[in-house]
Amino acid sequence: MDEFAAKIEALEHLWMRSWVQRDRNQMKALAGRDFIFLLGSKSPAILDRASWLEAATTRFRCTGYRFDDVYVRRHGPIAVFAARMTMDATMGDHEWSGETWLTDVWRISKVRRKWRILERTISRPDTDKAMPDAIRSMQLWR
Repeated sequence: MDEFAAKIEALEHLWMRSWVQRDRNQMKALAGRDFIFLLGSKSPAILDRASWLEAATTRFRCTGYRFDDVYVRRHGPIAVFAARMTMDATMGDHEWSGETWLTDVWRISKVRRKWRILERTISRPDTDKAMPDAIRSMQLWR
């Protein structure tokens, strides 16, 4: 793994540990202002930054994760991180553990030269019909 890929993967682990620890301040520091979370499913759903920060520290809980088959690519000021991920998670009372496909987009800021996550897309190989509605229920703008 080259130095750039190692840096992005380290940021991914920091992001995930922040979620596991429900560390809102650390996630907020890593998330760009226009961050979105996208659940890629038969019926997709999104969360904006404020909704994600609230959900990830209350109802959408991750207690463990593991990355497999990591892919990192740089496009100038943009980095793409993709991996198969196994996670232990719950959405309220709904169990949501298992294998997912994760794609994150990071951008380096022009002034401070820090990487911020702009978009996280998680898709599951199964068709859990309850998840899109559960994600939509966390949208703060409704």
